[in-house]
Amino acid sequence: MFETTHFPGAKKYWYNGRLVDWNRAELHVMTHALHYGTSVFEGIRAYLTDRGPAVFRLSEHIDRLFHSAEVMRMEVPYSKKEIVDTVLELMRVNELKSAYIRPLLFYSYGNLGLVPHSAPVELVIGCWEWGAYLGEEAKQKGVHVLLLPWRRFHRSQIDLSAKLGGVYVQSKITAEFARRQGFNEGIMLNLEGRIAEGPGENIFIVKEGVVKTNPGSESILEGITRSSVLEIARDAGYPTEVGPISVEEFISADEAFFTGTAAEITPITRVTDGSNPNTSREDWKHYTIGDGVPGGICRHLATLYSKTVRGQLPQFEHWLSYVYRSREEAQAVLGSFSAAS
Repeated sequence: MFETTHFPGAKKYWYNGRLVDWNRAELHVMTHALHYGTSVFEGIRAYLTDRGPAVFRLSEHIDRLFHSAEVMRMEVPYSKKEIVDTVLELMRVNELKSAYIRPLLFYSYGNLGLVPHSAPVELVIGCWEWGAYLGEEAKQKGVHVLLLPWRRFHRSQIDLSAKLGGVYVQSKITAEFARRQGFNEGIMLNLEGRIAEGPGENIFIVKEGVVKTNPGSESILEGITRSSVLEIARDAGYPTEVGPISVEEFISADEAFFTGTAAEITPITRVTDGSNPNTSREDWKHYTIGDGVPGGICRHLATLYSKTVRGQLPQFEHWLSYVYRSREEAQAVLGSFSAAS
């Protein structure tokens, strides 16, 4: 029996072409990915709209899943359309109004040499209800972040445009370190000593009205939420910039915020610099971003993003994949509902 405390609403997951009860285990303990992290994945969200639930930028996420598989030298046993259709089917089967969706391609049971020559590639997809990654209070009041003493994997070492399971070991270690030190989240620098990203988030700053984020050349994963926010900001009339962000530029910004599928848009209001591994905690310096509260541009973009994912901005409706063909069909399954503002 598997507890669903952290997976509310989960009834079934999809595994290799069939629906499986959430409480049923299907994998062998000698699965290749369990030992070596040989997997690729996506984090996707569905939101409730006036037409029922809709998955945000589903096509783009599945495109990236295939890109990640290519980087892993992994043959995907399904087409993009099959995976897209399966995600929508799984949302209907679980009768979810909103959800976090996790497709995972991985090398399964076969051999345990580093090269999985006898391990087949398998696909599992799950979905469940999940709130804001850093918490609703964080989205309203902002977070205190720690500049970490470890550097982000460098783009010269591994292709960081892919979401590779094994790479997230670094994210786990750094995120847990920051939390154990009393911070909401950590931020990694790159080998050049500039701002890279959070364990699972991209970073934006605002200075004199310009909305800026850093490019893939800074050893980041260029997130789909990141690209969405850039386009939303431009549509709203804000000047945008994509370029390297120094530590000095970050801590002196008027505003700063995280973006990510899980984090959505989360303001950063305080920073502690622990990036020098040769200094003790007593020597870490503390900074306030802007006025120490979420800034006006960040709050405006968060509002626009919330409206976008809920189908309230027609210019971005092409980013939505509706789970049901009509509001009436959604109501027949889910009962009455109204989209959150």
